Amino acid sequence: MSDKPPALPPIDRTVDAIRTRVIAWRDAGEGVALVPTMGALHNGHLVLVTAAKERASRVIVSIFVNPLQFAPTEDFAAYPRDLDGDVALLSTVGTDAVFAPEGAEMYPAGFATQITVGGPAEGLETAFRPQHFAGVATVVAKLLIACGPEIAVFGEKDYQQLLVVRRMVRDLMLPVEIVGHATVREADGLALSSRNAYLSPEERQQAPTIHRALQDAAAALRAGELGGTVVAEARQRLTEAGFDVDYVELRNAETLALPVHQEREPLRLLAAARLGRTRLIDNIAV
Repeated sequence: MSDKPPALPPIDRTVDAIRTRVIAWRDAGEGVALVPTMGALHNGHLVLVTAAKERASRVIVSIFVNPLQFAPTEDFAAYPRDLDGDVALLSTVGTDAVFAPEGAEMYPAGFATQITVGGPAEGLETAFRPQHFAGVATVVAKLLIACGPEIAVFGEKDYQQLLVVRRMVRDLMLPVEIVGHATVREADGLALSSRNAYLSPEERQQAPTIHRALQDAAAALRAGELGGTVVAEARQRLTEAGFDVDYVELRNAETLALPVHQEREPLRLLAAARLGRTRLIDNIAV
């Protein structure tokens, strides 16, 4: 048995390079999947790559920290970047190529076009990050057009993002299937996130409270309690635990509209809250 490390996937820095690679795969009759990321990869991303490999013979992982989705007050400059480490991780799950463009490749001089989003983009995150989903939709559309996959895989941790991307792909008639994958969690329930690295040891111990609060709220809803009461109790629980709560909301799981008939609609609980300097988001099905 060889002890050699797995071969590193090739890195394409330009749209022309990744398109040339995909054309060769297509000519060979191979299907292509894309896993879009901003790098700082962890096991949650590797699970998405593995899921993509079950659906396509070739998997591209894009790594691009997208400036359009960061507000001036957010952590674009400080966002963790480790391309070499990311590529080494991706080699362990058989990634076929990495698309890692520079900013000027994605947004060349004179770039002047963005996608305007509505529907599931309205409310929740938008109330706190109004430019966020326009930036997400724009970069995802560009990545899909550049890489040309038949399938793209996204984690459900960013549930609103998943629905925004699905709506955008349908509305623009892009020929790609958007696949959602269940949130990957630590043993104590905390959703995996690159930003978890910002948590202090004490905050890390407290962080799973957000998931436990959603679990208890979902159980109460299934038992017939009213959504408004359950949501208020969950928010209060997080506040008392030391979180600065942005929102805890009950929404229609397919549209993110406020539910009209709680007992007859697919439901999703979503939450965002700050613990120290770290903003955590989470969601679960009801």
